[in-house]
Amino acid sequence: MTTETLTPEKFGNPGILLSGPVDYDMYACFRDQLAHATPVDGLVVVELSTLGGDPEVARMMGEDIRFHSDLDPARRFVFLGKAAIYSAGTTFMSFFAPENRYLTRGTRLMVHERKLSKQLVIDGPLTTCIATVKATLHEIEASIAIQNEGFENLVRGSSVTMAEVLERAPSNWYIEANEAQRLGLVAAVL
Repeated sequence: MTTETLTPEKFGNPGILLSGPVDYDMYACFRDQLAHATPVDGLVVVELSTLGGDPEVARMMGEDIRFHSDLDPARRFVFLGKAAIYSAGTTFMSFFAPENRYLTRGTRLMVHERKLSKQLVIDGPLTTCIATVKATLHEIEASIAIQNEGFENLVRGSSVTMAEVLERAPSNWYIEANEAQRLGLVAAVL
């Protein structure tokens, strides 16, 4: 499959159009559009605008893109971000190869760490208390590992290092479209 940089006219009729929060409703809409996306070979544009949402839903959508790309190499799935690609939207974008990522002018990406809000109640026999604390620690460690896998996908092939992402993500890193292109996070700005 060719990976030449695409021109704006290639984005006139996106096969998949998504906007709003990344949630299970978006996932259902995405799956339906993916099942009916045309062409059956060639370029399939996935257009997204989102202020974020559930990172696990974004990962499911991304895995679907990866799976269908592997299953059907005659199709080239390309991401087009419009206006705002925040949080879970950036996670979804990270599943596309950098040469298949595009943004419209003025679009902003936002990268941040996953968040956790949880009350830890320690009540009961001491061995049970230890298990409760360990379970919470394991949840946090696993979430950090998943988060960092997404960061690695995002920066692979770019000039951004993992150290830079890990430094900037805790305070919400906003990246304007032209900067994202300059950093190699996207192929082009339309």
